[in-house]
Amino acid sequence: MIKTVDTEIGGRTIAFETGKMAKQASGSVVVSSGDIRVLVTVVAESESKDLGFLPLTIEYQERMYAAGRIPGSYFRREIGRPSEKEVLTCRMIDRPLRPLFPAGYSSETQLIATVFSADQEFDPDVLAMNGASAALMLSDIPFAGPVAAARVGYIDGQYVLNPSKSQLEKSQISLVVAGTRTAVVMVEGRAGEMNEDFVLEAIFFAHAGIQPLIDLQLQLQQEAGKAKRVVVAPTVNTTLKAKVEAVAASGMEEVVTIADKMARSSRYSQLKSEVLALIDPAMFEAPGQVTELLSGYKKQVMRDRIVSKGLRLDGRSFEEVRPITCEVGILPRAHGSALFTRGETQALVIGTLGSERDEQHLEGLGGDVYRRFMLHYNFPPFCVGEVRRLSGPSRRDIGHGTLARRGIEAVLPAGDIFPYTLRVVSEVLESNGSSSMATVCGASLALMDAGVPVKAPVSGIAMGLIKEGEKVVVLTDILGDEDHLGDMDFKVVGTRDGITSLQMDIKIDGVDREIMAQALAQAKNGRIHILEIMEAAIGSPRAVVSEHAPKYVTIKIHPDKIRDIIGPGGKIIREMTTEFESKIDVDDDGTIKIFSNNCEQANALIKRIQQITAVPEVGKIYEGEVRTIKDFGAFVQIFPGTDGMVHISELANERVKNVTDVVKEGDIIKVKVIDVDSRGRIRLSRKAALAEGEE
Repeated sequence: MIKTVDTEIGGRTIAFETGKMAKQASGSVVVSSGDIRVLVTVVAESESKDLGFLPLTIEYQERMYAAGRIPGSYFRREIGRPSEKEVLTCRMIDRPLRPLFPAGYSSETQLIATVFSADQEFDPDVLAMNGASAALMLSDIPFAGPVAAARVGYIDGQYVLNPSKSQLEKSQISLVVAGTRTAVVMVEGRAGEMNEDFVLEAIFFAHAGIQPLIDLQLQLQQEAGKAKRVVVAPTVNTTLKAKVEAVAASGMEEVVTIADKMARSSRYSQLKSEVLALIDPAMFEAPGQVTELLSGYKKQVMRDRIVSKGLRLDGRSFEEVRPITCEVGILPRAHGSALFTRGETQALVIGTLGSERDEQHLEGLGGDVYRRFMLHYNFPPFCVGEVRRLSGPSRRDIGHGTLARRGIEAVLPAGDIFPYTLRVVSEVLESNGSSSMATVCGASLALMDAGVPVKAPVSGIAMGLIKEGEKVVVLTDILGDEDHLGDMDFKVVGTRDGITSLQMDIKIDGVDREIMAQALAQAKNGRIHILEIMEAAIGSPRAVVSEHAPKYVTIKIHPDKIRDIIGPGGKIIREMTTEFESKIDVDDDGTIKIFSNNCEQANALIKRIQQITAVPEVGKIYEGEVRTIKDFGAFVQIFPGTDGMVHISELANERVKNVTDVVKEGDIIKVKVIDVDSRGRIRLSRKAALAEGEE
């Protein structure tokens, strides 16, 4: 039976339909708004798997036919690897859903969102997020939803729910907020240097705006939902648990007081061996039972130590930032480089300047996009002391790089002021929490070291949360274990004046306004503290770009001369690029941008371009090369690609019988332009040039 429900959000109708498509899935729904159609399905295996984690897979697919386009790839089909946009949307769907599955649920579950129809004005990602929750609500899969999501902008002094793409171009913020009925569960986006109060208002404006979508999902579930599976909560062997905690008590107290990450990890591994050796094997079926209980005990001891005793793993206060060192200019050939170290987290960040032709070209449902600033994040296995096969960037790598890019973009100079394409690469060398925020700080330093005139330095900090009943502790600059064993990872990026990007993930059922306000206030203090240390390393961008960076020169020619610069099939511009070892970008208005590592080469290239595009003036004398001899005269090249004819009668004052009696091919002679006809043909005179020279 087909069921459809709808509501209005931000002036647009959003509808959920089920029972028409993909009926063999555990749950399926088509979400529509205007011309957008997104099918979201979820399927779960009937058998549970004891994997120790929730085997949930989220996929988001954009089909190019949805926008009436044929893919530009060689095979003219969507490539197997998801695009950056698809990866980021997968992460946005995953993060608010994952904490809401019950303990003990371990059936392999796959959720797929496919965009079947798309317009050019509204992004389907938020509809996919809402459809994901609706599909789970309709299915038999246990899920403590619903969750709803919306994007919020700020235009002409007003918050706007689910703005269009053209509206977002004018918006000072673009935040995606997901929440349940009572709390916010995820935030991600850019904030345009807005202050903490402004950002907080935006988040809870969106939270209020998504409530009709929560009502809609509950209505749809009531009318068409399936009965939920019964999940048996995992039973705990209380006798074994008590024995593990008794045996491990003294050792665990030692573990949680070791500040050094590797030393703490080593001691914990040793403790596992000690506990297994001291417990009678008859008390457990497999060693995994003991290690799982020990892990839970570690989490309990660490959290209790923070909440009850006010002690963190490394002895810091709740609002204290780890020791920081900053160095710039450490790579001799890089255009800009920085080494940022915060505690046991370290990032080597490199900035590279390029020309317009180095821009990244992205193909998507909204059309082609050209990105002049790229930030790439690499997390090699050695940074956490592991051995792992190297492969391409993971979804985490892409997500962290995007968060950092959004935070830096807000302070970059406009292209007409600083026309370079910019690429920043962060190589994480050590990690013990907040490597993405170290990337932000290192990127800001590297760009200033490269001479990029950024508006202001940018720093980032990650906030954590420990919530035990009514007791709440917000932690500044969290360690890896505080992230892993805590309840929140709230990354905040910004300048002294405000927030430029943020991302919040939680592991509980949500955070309220009071907790979020406290986290933002602590993040501001930590952010400014880090900026002060960064400014001691480099207070402002260098006055000039690196000597190894390409030099930028611009000249203007008449648009009609562009074809002369390009040449047939691009022949001329390719030859000049090779000869002068430079990059040449030509705009339709006749602006030519030259990027060269050598000033002399750049000047020589400019001279060549001026010669090619020069317009011969009647009455002016030029020096040229005799290129071709004919019976009736000689053709002389006065500019590269521009020839004129000297008639035999204009070669000398006396009568000339044979052209070769006066000039030969390859001779350099002076000639005077005596006429340019309507077809652009140039008449030259050597005789007139000689006469003028004598005068």
